Amino acid sequence: MITVTFFKSADYFKGFKISGHADFNTSGPDIVCAGVSSAAIMTANTITEVLHTDAEVTDSDGFINLNLSSNEATEASHLIEGLWLHLSALQKQYKKFIKVIISEV
Repeated sequence: MITVTFFKSADYFKGFKISGHADFNTSGPDIVCAGVSSAAIMTANTITEVLHTDAEVTDSDGFINLNLSSNEATEASHLIEGLWLHLSALQKQYKKFIKVIISEV
């Protein structure tokens, strides 16, 4: 199962952590894993490469973590909120394969 934790402070998102594998399909493409990975990498790349927002990003097989350096709501925090909306919708369709959590920080 993929576990996604979004870090939220007051009214804005500060970061996210995604870990695990969906194991939706044992042979062939795993559409749940691909959907989560694609959305997470697009969000991280847009924050760091397009918006040039200072963020700490760590990724490896089955894991990505992003934390914004700023302690204020920015365009980057809105992108993270968009990722939360997207992955929450995936969770509704694929409950056995993805779990989305919000952690107040």
